[in-house]
Amino acid sequence: MENKSVYRTKKVMKIGIVTELTGLSERQVRYYEEKELIFPERTSSGIRKYSFSDIELLIEISKKIKSGFPVTAVRMELLKRKIQIKTNAMRKNHLKAYVPHTCL
Repeated sequence: MENKSVYRTKKVMKIGIVTELTGLSERQVRYYEEKELIFPERTSSGIRKYSFSDIELLIEISKKIKSGFPVTAVRMELLKRKIQIKTNAMRKNHLKAYVPHTCL
C-alpha cells in the first residue's frame, strides 16, 4: 500500500499535463499557487512539478471557487485539513508507544 501512496504524492508532472487533466488554464494553476492553495515543487531551472494528489486538490479547489467560495475560505479549509491530518498522525504515533502493534 505504501507504493500507492508514493505514486500519488511524487511530484513528476509538468504544468501542461496538469492543465490537460484538470481542465484549468496555466494561469489558473499559477494563481492558485500564488494564493498559497497549492505547492508544486520546482526544479533547479524553475519548472513546476505536480503530483496526482496536487491534481485532485486543484480540481477540488476549482469546484469550490466556481461554487462561490472565496479564496481565503478555501485556504482556511485546506489549512484546517492539513492540521487535522498532522494531529491524527501524532495521536497515532503516540498510541503506538503505549499499545502493542497487534491491537492497532
